[in-house]
Amino acid sequence: MTDDRRELPDDSDANDDAVSGESLTDEVLMGHLAALLFAADEPLALSELARLLEVRRSVVERVSRQLAEQPPTGLMVQRHEDRLQLVTAPASARYVRRLRGLEEQTRLSRAALEVLAVVAYRQPVTRAEIEAIRGVNGDRALGSLLTRSLIVEVGRRETVGRPVLFGTTLDFLEHLGLRSVGDLPPVPKPATDGSASDLAMSADTTPAEA
Repeated sequence: MTDDRRELPDDSDANDDAVSGESLTDEVLMGHLAALLFAADEPLALSELARLLEVRRSVVERVSRQLAEQPPTGLMVQRHEDRLQLVTAPASARYVRRLRGLEEQTRLSRAALEVLAVVAYRQPVTRAEIEAIRGVNGDRALGSLLTRSLIVEVGRRETVGRPVLFGTTLDFLEHLGLRSVGDLPPVPKPATDGSASDLAMSADTTPAEA
């Protein structure tokens, strides 16, 4: 049976030994890293990228920072823990939605935004801790955020009852158009009590298209 699969042309001889990525410049590695992130169907871990590029993880860390600072026009590198992905930059989001025939994204309710802000700034955090900060029950808002994959269960606190801990996701970064959780705006100085309303004001960013 004939194999009809086709591969992209390769500049190297098929019989030659693979060239280690360690011999490549950062600029060349940045291009290969961008290509991998573009071609991937899901976020890629730093360890996987290091294996694919045949370099040490520390090299991937360095090159990924450079790529995040100088991404291709219209794109942005997002990082969540040790995973990276290449997404549409917030400035280009409306054009991508137009291409896909998508309507404008529905903004989160005030309650959902407050819960999301608490999780984002205090993660990992339990339901009881969220409600203690907000002063009201947050079951509905929490359920909405879980359904939209903006937050996820990340473990359990080692206390009585082992309550579930919540943290943000890559979808959260996509929704707010952030490169990482580190890009969250600082909590306003007057918010000495870390109230949910102040946190929500800090995180009230226009959604972006991934």
